[in-house]
This record gives sequence, structure tokens and C-alpha cells, in this order.
Amino acid sequence: MEFPGVQLRTLLELTRSGTMTAAAAALGYTPGAVSQQIAALERATGAELVRRTGRRVELTDAGHTLARHAERILAAQAEAVAALEHGRAEVVARLRLGVFGTAAAALLPPALDRLRARHPGVRVVSREVDVDQAYAEVCAGRVDLALGLDYPDAPLARDGDVEVVRLRSERFSLAVPAQAAPPGERVPREARPPYAPLRLADAAGLDWILPTAGSYYGRAMRVVCRRAGFEPHVVHEVTDTATSLAMVAAGLGVAPLTELMLRLRSQGIASVPLQDRVERQLVVAVGAASRRRPSVAALIGALRDGTAP
Repeated sequence: MEFPGVQLRTLLELTRSGTMTAAAAALGYTPGAVSQQIAALERATGAELVRRTGRRVELTDAGHTLARHAERILAAQAEAVAALEHGRAEVVARLRLGVFGTAAAALLPPALDRLRARHPGVRVVSREVDVDQAYAEVCAGRVDLALGLDYPDAPLARDGDVEVVRLRSERFSLAVPAQAAPPGERVPREARPPYAPLRLADAAGLDWILPTAGSYYGRAMRVVCRRAGFEPHVVHEVTDTATSLAMVAAGLGVAPLTELMLRLRSQGIASVPLQDRVERQLVVAVGAASRRRPSVAALIGALRDGTAP
């Protein structure tokens, strides 16, 4: 009798969440996919593992028994992999890394070059994931670790199975068209950059380019604007950073900007510092047990070195 890791993780998440819909959201699946994983596990065990009670599901006695063992099985697998790595003279492993667009373009190439020079036996395969799903991708076991973003005003969910390792803190400025003066200022063109720090409230009357309010980033920026006393007038909802900065350069609005974003595009835009301290954290989500693997530590180190300004 075999228990694939993805099925065991699905059972554990269902235990925590209590509904197919909540478990699906946490794992990045559809409710139907969660139901299929549980059904496959029931066929493998020959036992009923869950039963529905209204909109919720409850584990049967057999389900509780398997869930307790599932935690130990998955932890033992991770510990075995870490122990094997520690027993080798050199670091050799294959790691699955989840990345989002900005990180893939700006951070991944130099980080992998650095890792290859230090540990040629570590092979990294990457897959692009929604930045808001970095934590879920690790929880579901689809990647070993994933780059993500954490906002003080819209923090990532956390539990004991996945750790969030901080790589770097980034402070936001405001991206404006290169030929535009900041709000409230009328200065000669040759005297514009560099700009003096601007109060966020002074940008209240401008058109904004932001992601949707349902994203961590979009929610966090709306919160900081409200704290500054205004609701941002969002005229364009755009998720892709390079696209939003191109729209700023075209004069279609202003957008938040960090140094990492600036690596994607700097033509046609100017960076106006903010007096308000608005920050985000560039992080790596990684399984708590996997964190002990030498290969994982090596990759995190290479990524951290690559995030330096």
C-alpha cells in the first residue's frame, strides 16, 4: 500500500481547513481536485476517511488515524533526504523552486550562476507560480521552496509546516513619468530629479496603477493609502510589474516602485521617495523539515546574495 505525498498533504490540509473549498484555496487546487485526491486515498486504504456534515467535512476514525501517521510519514521523508545530503562529501541535489515574474527576471539568473559556482552538484528546476500562491505551492509539495512577497499590511498565512525566510526588506517610492514633477511642485525640468521625499497624502489626487484589491500587493497598497487619509483612484488594475511601469512611462498614472521593480524597467520613469515608510519583504517559503537540507541552505544563500541592492 502506497501513499503519495500529494494525497497525504491534501488530507492534512483538509483536517486543518474543514471544507473542500478552504483546503483547495490553501493548496492552490480546485475543490474537485481535492475531492479526487481524497477519493484516491480512500481507494488505496479501503476505508472511509471523511464524511460530509453540511458544508463541512469531518474525518472518520480511520481518517484521524491516517492523518496522524501522515505528518510523521512526510516529516520522516524530509528528514531522510536531509540526512542523506549531510552524509555526502559535496552538496548534491535536485531542487524545485517556485518563482514569480519579477524574481525570475531579475534575481534567478545571477543566483543560479552563483549557486553553480559554489555547488555544481545542486541542480535547480524552476516553475513560475502566482506570487500569492508561493506558500500554497510549498504546502502542496509541488515545489521545495518558493520566492514570495510579504506585506506588513497583508501578511502571508503561516503554520508550523512551512517557514517564511526573509531575504531582504524593500522600501517603496512612487514611480512617475520621467518628465513629470511630483504633486505640489512646479520646478524647472533640469532641476527635477532627484526629487525631495514626498508625503503619500500628496498623491491623493493622482491616477493610480495597482493590482486588484484581491491580491496581497493590491490590498496592502490600498491599506497604506487609507492610512494616509485617501482612497487611491485606481484607473488601471495591472498585475504585471513591467506592464505597470510601461504605463507609468506613457503618462497613464503613478505606481508604487521598489529597487527590484526598477531592475525590470527604468526607461521613461522617475522615482520619487516617500516620507511614509511603506515596505515589503522579499521572502522564501520553505518546508520546515526541508530547511535543514544543505542544498536548500545553499540556494537560499545564493538568492539572498542576489537581492543585495
